[in-house]
Amino acid sequence: MRVLAARVVIVVALLVVWELAARAWNPLLAVPPSVVPPALIDLLMLRSYPDLPRHLLVTVREIAVAYALAVAAGLGCGFALGLYRTLGRVYAPILAALYAVPAVVWYPSLMLFFGLDSASKIAFGFLLGFFPITLAVLAGIRQVSGGLLTVARAFGAGPVTTFRLVMVPSMLFTLVGGLRAGLALTVIGVIVGEVLGSKAGVGALINHAYGLLRTTDYVALVLVTLALVVTSDALASVVERRARRWAE
Repeated sequence: MRVLAARVVIVVALLVVWELAARAWNPLLAVPPSVVPPALIDLLMLRSYPDLPRHLLVTVREIAVAYALAVAAGLGCGFALGLYRTLGRVYAPILAALYAVPAVVWYPSLMLFFGLDSASKIAFGFLLGFFPITLAVLAGIRQVSGGLLTVARAFGAGPVTTFRLVMVPSMLFTLVGGLRAGLALTVIGVIVGEVLGSKAGVGALINHAYGLLRTTDYVALVLVTLALVVTSDALASVVERRARRWAE
């Protein structure tokens, strides 16, 4: 209860400071929290942006496709690098170095190759989600105890049984954490890509509202985006808790 009360106090204090600062500043650039709920209601009632459902569906579809590709490629690449140690020693440092490069520098090239349609957003989301998944799989395989593998093989366990009963439970926490981080970064990548340049999607609406100085609509759209991010992370959290129960 004390933690919850502290959170409430912090949120209320931030809202009060935000309200006072916004009212003392330029109303075109700063939006007081008191005017956000009406704008959010207008947005959800499809009065300010009647085509919001279509744009939201575009964003969700791009996230789903980008994440599916990131999971497939990340798992395949991670297991290949982890199970074949020579490949891992050669390519793992290269992947880590590429992951350290700010991803936004790749986006102009992606727009050049894929254009302003959904393909560039999917590619950018895939790029952000691929690296944490691959590196998580690689780290998970490396932390599997060699003694457990030796005991499993001594008792006659085949490669499939060893992988299912020894390797997966041992690396599950790291793997699920990587999948969750990959989902969060995929969502961020798709939305940032839409903001930087897109014809459709929630990010395109955010860019439109910001460009026309419709600051209340801009904040309302940011809240919708925040809800989308929190929902995806909550779903990933549920999967993570179930995976932990299964491993225990």
